[in-house]
Amino acid sequence: MNEVIVYHGGTEIIEHPVCNLGRANLDFGRGFYLTDLQEQAILWATIVAGRRKKQALINSYRLNKEAILKEARCKVFNAYDIEWLQFIIANRRGLDEAKNFDYIEGGVANDHVVDTVNLYMAGLMELDTALQRLSQHRPNNQICLLNQEITNRNLIYNGTERL
Repeated sequence: MNEVIVYHGGTEIIEHPVCNLGRANLDFGRGFYLTDLQEQAILWATIVAGRRKKQALINSYRLNKEAILKEARCKVFNAYDIEWLQFIIANRRGLDEAKNFDYIEGGVANDHVVDTVNLYMAGLMELDTALQRLSQHRPNNQICLLNQEITNRNLIYNGTERL
């Protein structure tokens, strides 16, 4: 089994993640978001905890990524490119492109790239310029689990750390 350690930063202990909760119109749709980058999860947890005025927590899991990539409807973005940009914009506009997938992985529209995405969405930046700017950034990584059955089989709670 090819397991990877993944993290969810927030303010709650989540032993049994639920895929259909959370805000609508996020980068990869409404799902359970994780990252394989611990420092990214720490940043997310710190931001959320500050807003909620609660303790920042990092939930850790073992993800059987190999099994998911074999059995699920997967979309993996390897770069901030036109395909990624169009997918993010469609989801942020409520078009729910994510509904066609069980697992989505790729770059985060974070502080480093969100201005470019927003300018392009508003029609204030040409596509070529947006892609040029995005190509200068190495993507952070986010994983969105959208299928509860697949999540239950392939994501195992590993513990929670208080920050």
